[in-house]
Amino acid sequence: MGSFDTQHIRTIGLVGQGGSGKTTLIEGLLERTGAIGAAGSVERGSTVGDYDAREKEHGHSVKLAVTNVALDDTLIYLIDTPGYLDFVGQSLPALSAVETAAIVINAPSGVELMTRRMMEWAKSRDLCRMIIINRIDAEGVDLPNLLKDIQAEFGSECLPINLPANNSSEVVDCFFQPEGESDLMPIAEAHTALVDQVVEVDEELMELYLEQGDVKPEQLHEPFERALREGHLVPVCFVSARTGAGMDLLLNAFSKLMPNPTEGNPPQFLRGEGAEAEPFHSDPDPSKHVLAHVFKVEIDPFIGKLGVFRVHQGTVTPNTQLFIGDARKPFKVSHLYRLQGKDHVEIKTAGPGDIVAVAKVDDIHFDAVLHDAQEDSHIHLKPLDFPQPVFGLALEATRHGDEQKMADVLHRMSSEDPTLRIEHDTTLNETVLRGLGDLHLRLTMEKMEKTFGLQLATRPPRIPYRETIRGTAEGHCRHKKQTGGAGQFGEVYLRIAPLERGTGFQFVDEIKGGVIPNQFIPAVEKGVRSVLDSGPLSGHKMQDVKVTVYDGKHHSVDSKEVAFVAAGRKAFISAVEKAKPVVLEPIVDIEVMVPQEAIGDISGDLAQRRGQVSGNDALSGGMMKLTGKVPLAELDNYQSRLKSITGGAGSYAIEFSHYEQVPPNVQQQLVSEHKPAQQED
Repeated sequence: MGSFDTQHIRTIGLVGQGGSGKTTLIEGLLERTGAIGAAGSVERGSTVGDYDAREKEHGHSVKLAVTNVALDDTLIYLIDTPGYLDFVGQSLPALSAVETAAIVINAPSGVELMTRRMMEWAKSRDLCRMIIINRIDAEGVDLPNLLKDIQAEFGSECLPINLPANNSSEVVDCFFQPEGESDLMPIAEAHTALVDQVVEVDEELMELYLEQGDVKPEQLHEPFERALREGHLVPVCFVSARTGAGMDLLLNAFSKLMPNPTEGNPPQFLRGEGAEAEPFHSDPDPSKHVLAHVFKVEIDPFIGKLGVFRVHQGTVTPNTQLFIGDARKPFKVSHLYRLQGKDHVEIKTAGPGDIVAVAKVDDIHFDAVLHDAQEDSHIHLKPLDFPQPVFGLALEATRHGDEQKMADVLHRMSSEDPTLRIEHDTTLNETVLRGLGDLHLRLTMEKMEKTFGLQLATRPPRIPYRETIRGTAEGHCRHKKQTGGAGQFGEVYLRIAPLERGTGFQFVDEIKGGVIPNQFIPAVEKGVRSVLDSGPLSGHKMQDVKVTVYDGKHHSVDSKEVAFVAAGRKAFISAVEKAKPVVLEPIVDIEVMVPQEAIGDISGDLAQRRGQVSGNDALSGGMMKLTGKVPLAELDNYQSRLKSITGGAGSYAIEFSHYEQVPPNVQQQLVSEHKPAQQED
């Protein structure tokens, strides 16, 4: 397979709930286009997309996989993604690499949690969206009602471009073909609804349509693409990956109706840093300087680091010199690969729209922008909005001497997955691995043991409480120490005030007249920051505090950095004790999916956990979705409790929301637990 020009490239990310059949669907498309000889099976662990050992063992995707098919003169990149919220760190990056998000729905299950999430995320990225309804031939499926549910949930712009016929044994086109019958409605009716929707974005075409009563499909191409870009149309396709019904029409929709890189909404890049960054769009022109984005990093013990990137502008070939972000030294592309699951096919050129990989480039990292001009060193892609990892495990090496190996492996794992976070609590000498859920952490631990031979002991980590203040106060300390030789002297006056929740920490220098020389101000801040790491109230990190140093004294001989560190620390502690200190706890948003008959028990159980239920919605299949907020500390062993109440039919997902003051009895307990540790020190 050679190179394809940009107009003949399509990039499609298949996203949606686990079990909707994304991997099986791609397998069928690979077979149908001759990319593979025979379709593999998820159950047998023989698919192109699920090549990881964990995927084969557990029977579902845990990693993003890039595949491709060629149809006539068109190259279609298909990205397979995991469908469980635990692995959204592998699903969301696909949205930064494609023009079209194809949300796959399992017809028997209907609209599920990840269906909604992925529709929202894709819309927020300004991607063109389409819906693929899979397993249309499953027993008891009510397709007319499912289509109504989709339109009720996501809008009337969700319109079928093909329809099931002959009891879902086949699928018929209703965009290019205006006549015939289907299981849902007359084809002419569906065709008219589509044309009516598309011509609304083009006044001239609408006038022509009203005059003639119809327009030719080729006249609809540009307005169709515009309707996709504006979200005015979300095409719906019906398919059965098992029988092959609708597969040819799906391929046809990908190649003839979905946008190429020049037709989709261009990705938003940012030039500059922080608040000063200015948005701009790349240009899918192969003759311009290179801009590419790394959306996947994979580290294999045998082949090393693999960086997978989408070319947005310019042309990359072997021997191209590329910079990684703001690095000053470029690397030379030695080999360029097009991916087919785990297989790497070497190619000679990649232009706008191509999704390719380079191997053994140590400095390449997730979310890096690759470019061939140093003036582009401060360019970034608009960041993805990942959920904050809140589930945690405290880790400890079981074999003496494995501590460095543990650190190295954890670094590798977090470089592959942007939703894994490593925390080191120096006060407890505790390493905590945080992820998006129990399954996420369990499979991460499996990989560390089976792939890297690392055995770790685990236990629940401390809840990440925080400390802050509610009032203003002043602190003062004169640190004076006289020994046999030179003494130590430093005096600090400071005031503290609370900041808005989530702001962090501010240090302000208002010293006048040199009463504390400039070279000692960083030492005062260092002393203050040493308290932030382990607050005086309960030993947890402090946040949302403004510290202003406004007066002090120094000695021309005895003043040293160590004296002002000590004075700053003690003055800050003194001020905090007078500023109404409080302990904060993390509050999470929770979504619980349960059978309808269990909703009362679940609501009651959450109330006992200090949770607040904000709403519940009826879902298909007799299920309900309950939403609310609950303190993270109250969710210990919640999975077991949920399983007990629902007989194993319930599931939940949480995301960090905010920090909130703990109740007085909880604060009292945390403070009393901290006092013995203070006395020991």
